[in-house]
Amino acid sequence: MSGKTVVRMAELEIVPDTLEAYRALLTEEIEASVALEEGVLSLSAVSLRDNPNRIRILEVYADQQAYEAHLRTTHFLKYKNETAGMVTSLTLIEVDPIAMRGKP
Repeated sequence: MSGKTVVRMAELEIVPDTLEAYRALLTEEIEASVALEEGVLSLSAVSLRDNPNRIRILEVYADQQAYEAHLRTTHFLKYKNETAGMVTSLTLIEVDPIAMRGKP
């Protein structure tokens, strides 16, 4: 991997009646991405406490090539196809890291 780390924030709104199914598909996709893709450094998903159908995902990729490769994986395409009717709003936000640390 080479190049600048890619960090993105995704803001999604999910059809409330499909929230449980959406969360299961998202969890499956995140677990597969982190386990199978060397260039996926971190994926974290949270929901807003007072509005649980509003989801935020913080994505960290080793570089632009890793991000683009992620978009072509079987597990990501399955997630996109199976959740297409569940997502009412999706905003991708380019962000710059300030301080991001984790324990091994």
